[in-house]
Parts: sequence; C-alpha cells; structure tokens
Amino acid sequence: MVESKVFLDPTLGWILLAAFSALWIGLGIYWGKRNKSFEDHALAGRNVGLALGTATAAATWITSNTTMLAPQFALQLGVWGMLAYSTAAFGLILFAPMAKRIRQLMPHGYTSGDFFRLRYGRVAWAIFLVFTLFYSLTWLVSMAMAGGILLEALAGIDYAWGMSVILAVCVIYTMRGGLAAVIGTDFIQSLVIIVGICVTGFAVLQNVSVSEIHANLTATKPALLDVLFPAAVMAIFNNLLFGLGEVFHNNVWWSRAFAFRDGVASKAFLMGGLVWLPIPVAAGFIALASGALGVAVPSADMVGPLVVAEVLGSAGAIAIFIVVFCSLASSIDSLLAATSDLVTEDIWRRLLHPSSSAESLKRTAQFVTLGLGVLTWLVCLPRIGTLATVLFFAGPLVGSMIWPIVTGLYWRSANTVGAVGAMLLGAGIGLYCYFSIGWYVATLIATAVSMVWTLGACGFAKGRFDWTVLKEAA
Repeated sequence: MVESKVFLDPTLGWILLAAFSALWIGLGIYWGKRNKSFEDHALAGRNVGLALGTATAAATWITSNTTMLAPQFALQLGVWGMLAYSTAAFGLILFAPMAKRIRQLMPHGYTSGDFFRLRYGRVAWAIFLVFTLFYSLTWLVSMAMAGGILLEALAGIDYAWGMSVILAVCVIYTMRGGLAAVIGTDFIQSLVIIVGICVTGFAVLQNVSVSEIHANLTATKPALLDVLFPAAVMAIFNNLLFGLGEVFHNNVWWSRAFAFRDGVASKAFLMGGLVWLPIPVAAGFIALASGALGVAVPSADMVGPLVVAEVLGSAGAIAIFIVVFCSLASSIDSLLAATSDLVTEDIWRRLLHPSSSAESLKRTAQFVTLGLGVLTWLVCLPRIGTLATVLFFAGPLVGSMIWPIVTGLYWRSANTVGAVGAMLLGAGIGLYCYFSIGWYVATLIATAVSMVWTLGACGFAKGRFDWTVLKEAA
C-alpha cells in the first residue's frame, strides 16, 4: 500500500479554514442586507453587469472537479484525458447565444423548470425535475467530497470534519446572501483561482522539464501518450456532451441568464468559457508530472494537491488549499442557491402554495438551502467511490436533456412526446451502458439516443408552438 504524506500542519489547516470561512460568511451577511424579496434573493434584482457576470460564470465552472478531477483524468487517461476535460468549456460558450434567447422568450422567468413546464407540460416538467435534482445532488456530493479529500490529503484533517465545515460555511452564507452574495464572492474567488493555477503551473516547470515528464511517461505509462487510447478518445466526446448537458439544463446557469442585465448574458457566458478553457489543461499537466517528481499518489483524485505540495512544500500546500477552497465555495454556493430556487419556485410555489408572498418565498428558499446542505452532508459521510464515479453517474441524465432543451428554444415543432421519450429512453439506455461498458461512454450514448428520438418526433409533429406562452408573468 502507498502511504500518504501530510504536507500541512493540521493547526495551520484549521486556521486557514477558519479565516476563509469567516470571510465568506461575513460577505454573505453584508450582501444579504440588500435582499428584500424572493426576486432579490434568487436573481439579484436582475441587474448583474458584465464584469460580475463573467466572473461568476468562470468561477462557478471552476469547480473542485476542475482542480481535482482534471488531474485525475490526466493521470488515468493521459494527454487526451486532460484535453477531454477542457472540452467542458464549450458548455458555457455554446450557452451564450442560448442565454440571449432565453431572456427574449422568458423575460419574467425564474428557473429552467419554468421553461419545461410552459414548453412541454407537466409530465415532461416532472421528469425534468427528478433528473435535474438528482444531478444537482451528485454535483453537490462530489464537491463536498472534494473538500474533505483536500483537507485529509494536505493537513491530515479527518475527511468527515473537513467536508462538514466547508459545506456548512457555504450553506450559511448562501442562505443569508442569496445570489447577490454568490456572485460577489465568485468575483473574488475567480481572481484567486486563476492566479493560483498560473503560479502553481510555473512552479512545477521550475522543478521538472517537459522532456523529463515525457521520458518518465514513455518508460512507465506509455498508454497515457497513446493518441489512439480508446477510453481516452471516447472520454473526449463523452465529456464534451456531459459539459453541454450540465450547462444547458441546470438552473445554476438559467438563473444567471435571468439575473444578468439585458445584453450581458451572451457576452458573460462566452468570456467565462474562454477564461475557463485553459484551466483544466494546466491542472492536468500537474498530474502528468507526478511520476517524474516521484510523488506517491494513494488515490487518483488526490494527485493535484499532492504534486503541488511536493513541489512547493508548505507554501504549495497553502496555495493549493486556497485555490481549491475558493473553487469549492464558488460552485457549492451557486448550486445551493440555484437548486433551492428551483425547489422553491417549481415545487413550493407552483404546486403547493401558489399564493405565497415574496417575503415568504424568500424564507422558504433559505430553509430549502439548509435542507439541501443537510442532505448532502448525510450522503457524503460515508465516502463513496472517486469524484469521477460519483459525478459521471448522472451523465446519462443530463445528456438526455440536451436535445429537448435546444429544440425547445429554437424549433416550434418540438413537442411533449419528443421531450418525454428523449429523456426516458436516453437516460435509461445511457445508464445501462454506464454499468455494462463504462462511465466514459454513458453520456455519449444517452445523448445520441435522445437526439434520434427528439428529431424523429419533430419530423412527425403537426402542431406548432406559440412562443408567447413562455412570456407568462411571474
């Protein structure tokens, strides 16, 4: 068995954790003072500008999975695995024109669930809610797991304690500040993350050259340099489609489309995607250097923090702690806020209490955020699998929703039969392939099945959708 090495004194780890926790909670309380209604809490008054919009798009997509799972991809699938993870940038880039379309069609919308309810009816809406809420939970679980893994790998802090503290901090300031606090902290976090990734990448190159890394991989793991490595080639397409599905359906991104000022959404998502694109490449390169540096890697999803800590010692451990903590917070808070808004708007308001006041909806969203945090904590306590296995289990679900969303936004012939069949068949066959073949093909197959069914249903459709239906008043 490979023994892990602790690079950071546990006391220092707790001090850093306490300092950043106090900072984010303080900012959440400050920004939360401005929230007077559910719209303020959920959509920051629909008045977010370009700078904050770009920062929140990039920071939210720079998840713990980017800084920890991208290195895992590189370690397990080689150069193609590293590039495969970077294809997720196209989710943000291609969502840019869609965000503009969403604002035009749904000027009073709140959630992605509003779109499915108005566009395809209650059956498709119900299926969508099940799929997206399940995905949201897996994303939350993967990020909370990453927080526990980080503290355990760097400072020897018990996984359960580290995961619990980071999750609790994000729940507290998201409850208090809503989307305004999320976007404000994202701006700070995005700057920290980008600077941190650049510094650590240059630090690795100061300790080992590209030729040394190549020579080590050729001698010890030649498959990682194979351009025809089958699993890695499939992972490129699988991750591309997974990234598209993640962005296209999730309320994290739809809520921002509704929150940005007119004319800002498309620019913010495009710029956010371009900012994000090179980050997983840099993070993956760090993992490929682990062999040449002689770093012992007890678990593939620990390789990023361990390599940086090995190169920079305590300073590196502190740097990677700060970077990953910021990436964790910037994504956990976004997902908590967007998912609580989805539950509050689509389930509490639309199904259970349609006459709720704006103030009561705000309180409900806060309590839902707390409930999501507790549920995530309970699921994460027994550490389950690696980050990749946890996250990509939801791949077939998100892949099956790509075509119903795209055609529903642009084609009047898109219909309920197509949307329902695409989601059920795509997800079902994709999950079967997940277990029978592997995670690296599940999303690809689910998306292909969904595409065939959706296009077929559009081809046979006789009716044409009235776009004004989507302009329903809030």
